[in-house]
Amino acid sequence: MADALVIEATHPCLPGHFPGRPVVPGVVILDRVVAAIEALHGPLGALRLPQVKFVQPLLPEQTAAIRLEPIAGQGPRWRFRVERDGTLLASGEIAAASPASA
Repeated sequence: MADALVIEATHPCLPGHFPGRPVVPGVVILDRVVAAIEALHGPLGALRLPQVKFVQPLLPEQTAAIRLEPIAGQGPRWRFRVERDGTLLASGEIAAASPASA
């Protein structure tokens, strides 16, 4: 499964990260990864990120893909990859204690 990820040049996080050469902060990328998981599985409870690695920057207006893979047998847990044109930007795992009650 892949979701498109584009952060607009007008996003409020960009002016300070970094002036003159904005880079999408990792926390914004992770927020979009969590949103992609929640779009499929509903609201999540408390989250753990046992492993996250950022290897290339995402710039404003670039299109990347979020790829999710459930990890079987370990509760609600997913591997993710964020890629742009086949280049890995970020990867890791997200684990939820349990689905949040509605």
